[in-house]
Amino acid sequence: MDTNVDDLNKLNKQFDFCREIDKEKFIGRQTYLTDAVRKENDAEHAWHMAVMTLILSEYSNEPIDILKTLSMILIHDVVEIDAGDTYAYDEKAKETQAERELKAADRIFGLLPEKQAEKFKNLWLEFEERKTPEAKFARAMDNIQPMMLNALTDGLAWEEHKVHLSQILKRNESTPEGSEVLWNYAKENFIDANVKKGKIIE
Repeated sequence: MDTNVDDLNKLNKQFDFCREIDKEKFIGRQTYLTDAVRKENDAEHAWHMAVMTLILSEYSNEPIDILKTLSMILIHDVVEIDAGDTYAYDEKAKETQAERELKAADRIFGLLPEKQAEKFKNLWLEFEERKTPEAKFARAMDNIQPMMLNALTDGLAWEEHKVHLSQILKRNESTPEGSEVLWNYAKENFIDANVKKGKIIE
């Protein structure tokens, strides 16, 4: 099958994007893997959340479009290729996070053909704004996945960063909007359990 110039230009742009997002594998996070030896990267984080969403989507407060939710989850951190990972409890870095990530979104999604670029950036913005059922659930997953890993590693990252219970609760103020069931489970099994063990400062 022959490929005309327009199709070839489109394919080149799509592969440019596919090559670029491989860099997400190099963006380190602060959450340890279950062996408590090394920390996960952004790509591992996104994959893990995507599978968790397939398994746990029935607990969303509202019906959700699974493909749309998965799309948000899989692309939500590609901006960190340029902007870097902003640790959940780094208040100083969070001051510039929105500006850094918006600039990155313009560049990275801008590698795609125009219609796809607009679609992907709008999905990313929807995730950030946390107003739709899909965005609320995706954001809940974004909070619960690292919480689960922190609990599985006996609170190692929480201890290292001297995280307080009040910080965790503030970060998770909106988590119940995505899933009350999953938030209640996570609070009891991941947070409260580690407060009792002294891994989280009360």
